[in-house]
Amino acid sequence: MNETFFAIINPAAGGGRCREGVAAALDRLRAAGIVLETAETSAAGEATRIAREAYGRGYRKFLAVGGDGTSYEIVNGLFPDSTVTGAETPEDAVATLGFLPLGTGNSFLKDFADGASSKSGLEHALEALEARRSRPCDVLRLEHKDGAIYYTNLLSVGFAADVAALRHRRFLGLGQFGYVLSIFLSLVRLDRRPFPVRLEGQREFDSRRCLFLTFNNSKFTGGTMMIAPDAVTDDGLIEYVRWGPIGRLGLIRNLATLYDGTHTRHPLAERQKVRRVEFQLNGPVDVMVDGEVLTLECRAIEVLPSALRVVV
Repeated sequence: MNETFFAIINPAAGGGRCREGVAAALDRLRAAGIVLETAETSAAGEATRIAREAYGRGYRKFLAVGGDGTSYEIVNGLFPDSTVTGAETPEDAVATLGFLPLGTGNSFLKDFADGASSKSGLEHALEALEARRSRPCDVLRLEHKDGAIYYTNLLSVGFAADVAALRHRRFLGLGQFGYVLSIFLSLVRLDRRPFPVRLEGQREFDSRRCLFLTFNNSKFTGGTMMIAPDAVTDDGLIEYVRWGPIGRLGLIRNLATLYDGTHTRHPLAERQKVRRVEFQLNGPVDVMVDGEVLTLECRAIEVLPSALRVVV
């Protein structure tokens, strides 16, 4: 098995910040005795292809250099659609993924770095790589009408996906202002609608209107929003969070609670740990998955327990 870390670099991540900082970070890792091979992406989806080809050549250690989108693409290269779901991943097939968070978001690392120290996410990630520190991590698999995708952070439908989709399609070039503007416009046209789901152990689909549903492996999204405060990345379970049809004024009053996780205490909030979720949708919907915006006809989500190792 190849022990080299295959670093997949998105130089455009973080508005070009990745391109400026990557050389120093890689030099530091090489000085620590970490053997690296590198490849750069030049288009969306390319990291998935590069990771899949490298995995096929025997690489089992990967380094995502960029933001959440880079990590998401690499994970999907490590888990092709032929992956047997629900089964234990053979040990020699388990890949290890490290991170150099030089993009935007980097939500997944918040679970491991924020509460532990005052170091930056990059410094924490570098120290974890230098210490050869890794741990098991579940991978969530979404089956949809046209195939499957894999993720390690969260998938959301409803308000959060509406905000992300609006920003991605109309205000991506406006930075943080575009994000704030997308929240405001989504509040104005607040769309509380049903996304029929059936959780493991339930007989009927839940078709109640809601603000959002999220299906989480880790706690944070958007860099700082603690959308699933009870999520654990290696418990073999999906942390399901639902917020019912709260009104505009109620959402504005409680918006800050999305950042400290106390929104789950709201009377309209529900949470549950499950191994599988099924959907009964009439067609495709916008979803936000690990910072990416997709339009998919979702069918089911299940867990691949400890199917990945992460360097954190």
